[in-house]
Amino acid sequence: MGVTGLVLGIISAVVFCVWPLAVGLGLLAVIFSALGRGKAARGEATNPGHALAGLICGWAGILLGACFGLLVLTTPYW
Repeated sequence: MGVTGLVLGIISAVVFCVWPLAVGLGLLAVIFSALGRGKAARGEATNPGHALAGLICGWAGILLGACFGLLVLTTPYW
């Protein structure tokens, strides 16, 4: 779960120009990373660092995608 969250978080942060995809992948990254951190806390997984990095990258992807989407939607076209 932690590695999946990390991969999705990195992808969402990289493709922020496609802002709907970035926000969706960022949300999935946050969900998977939170589940991965829970498993690591219970001792079922050994990668809490990957899950934390996925959580951070997922939130960064959501933030970048939302800011870029806001910029695209509010920029006037002359």
